[in-house]
Amino acid sequence: MTSKVDEALGYEQARDELIEVVRRLEAGGTTLEESLALWERGEELAKVCRRWLEGARKRLDAALAEEGEEGEGGSAGSA
Repeated sequence: MTSKVDEALGYEQARDELIEVVRRLEAGGTTLEESLALWERGEELAKVCRRWLEGARKRLDAALAEEGEEGEGGSAGSA
């Protein structure tokens, strides 16, 4: 479950924080507890990014569908 703060994050903010989390995990040197907390934070950030990307995909699909409908209507009317 994501918090209200996570929901308010923009895609770029969430992505940048996720990159930092991954960097810290890959660097090592953290305790098991710290690593688990970082991993959990990374999962939440990945969900935020995924929601943004899914929303963008829906907007693109809707715009392309609208463009396709306009194109079909225009060519049928001129034939």
